[in-house]
Amino acid sequence: MKRIATTTPAPAPHETSGHQTLSTYIGARFEEFSRSQKDVAQYIVDHLDEVAFATAEELARRANTSSSTVVRFSQALGFEGFPELQASAREEYRRRVAAGVLGGATVHSMPLFSLDQSDFETAVAADHVNVEETARKVSRREVESAIDAIADTRRVLIAGTDQMAFFASYLRHLLMLLDLHAEVVASPSQEALSRLGRIDDQTLVIGLSAGRPHPLVVRAMKLARHRKARTVAITDATLSEIAKLAQIRLYYSSNSPAYVRSHTALLALIQALAYGVYSRDAEQYADRIKAFRLK
Repeated sequence: MKRIATTTPAPAPHETSGHQTLSTYIGARFEEFSRSQKDVAQYIVDHLDEVAFATAEELARRANTSSSTVVRFSQALGFEGFPELQASAREEYRRRVAAGVLGGATVHSMPLFSLDQSDFETAVAADHVNVEETARKVSRREVESAIDAIADTRRVLIAGTDQMAFFASYLRHLLMLLDLHAEVVASPSQEALSRLGRIDDQTLVIGLSAGRPHPLVVRAMKLARHRKARTVAITDATLSEIAKLAQIRLYYSSNSPAYVRSHTALLALIQALAYGVYSRDAEQYADRIKAFRLK
């Protein structure tokens, strides 16, 4: 794989020569990395446009690790350091832009705001792109499978901790409005663990994660798999462990210039899923929705 020349060009690693992109190379070697290096790998693959222009410190912060881990990860790939890895990321990014595609979404020339946009406008513009990119990348087949699974199951168990606990609770709220039995596992409490213990082949387990999934969410997905329950993963990382464990996978984009990941697209995805369930039999749900005076 060719590289954008820096002051002192570094030779490409043998494995990345030819037509293989940096993202493909990282994906092929993913299982070789340490846990912290996997965090860096996931962020690079799913946020290439940010990595192409971020510093090692910024990448470390967004991947929830240290700058030294970023450097060691770069060297593990065969680069001299992070600048050489970033040069490769920039080349892949520029090739995607030249092809008119970035992350599966068509690149538009018309900006949402003026070129001298404020920090506020920059954040809003990033969310606008996240929603559009998520809509373009999401698989209709996977979405329809998730909607069918939610509508047809006897019990829904939604696992999401920390910041994902809010979205797990909100999804439960939306499903309860449709008179669907839904429960949340958001912490390793005795009550939550007892809910995990009731997983069976009539349960649908939905795992939510941003970046590295919480061990409790991974545990829920593994237990569901062992007990032959249906599983759905909703995540912003294509290399996420819960995505590998799930039967149905829905990805959302979380790029953000801010100090936290963006969850705007996740919220849109959750609401759209609930609406999809509602639309399967709108007449059945209409009276119940009106009773709550929601429309």
